[in-house]
Amino acid sequence: MSHFSNIKTQIRNLTSLKAALTDLDIDWKEGPETVRGYQGKTHSAEVVVEQENDYDIGFSWNGQEYEMVTDLQYWEQPLSVEGFLKQVTQRYAYHTVIGETVKQGFELAREEQNKDGSIRLVVQRWGA
Repeated sequence: MSHFSNIKTQIRNLTSLKAALTDLDIDWKEGPETVRGYQGKTHSAEVVVEQENDYDIGFSWNGQEYEMVTDLQYWEQPLSVEGFLKQVTQRYAYHTVIGETVKQGFELAREEQNKDGSIRLVVQRWGA
């Protein structure tokens, strides 16, 4: 029998999560929305990614972080669960770093995509 799995993440900023999903061309709905699961079971989430098979992926706040909530038996994405979370987490980290550096008065000077998939950011701040 299938059921929802709650997968821990390090995602705490909803704005950065939404930006990450958008960067990856993943269609998402802003919640609270219903994550659809096996035998009509549902779970509430702040962000929902609908799958064509009617079994959704959600990100739900657990009081400390946004957990990914989905029925793993009905995973229907081009990447594995781990690959999906890795991409989302990388783009999430990117947006979180950019947001924090802007708050501290820095601006992005250069961005480099490395062969290993990592991203190198160079930020600068001009003194008065």
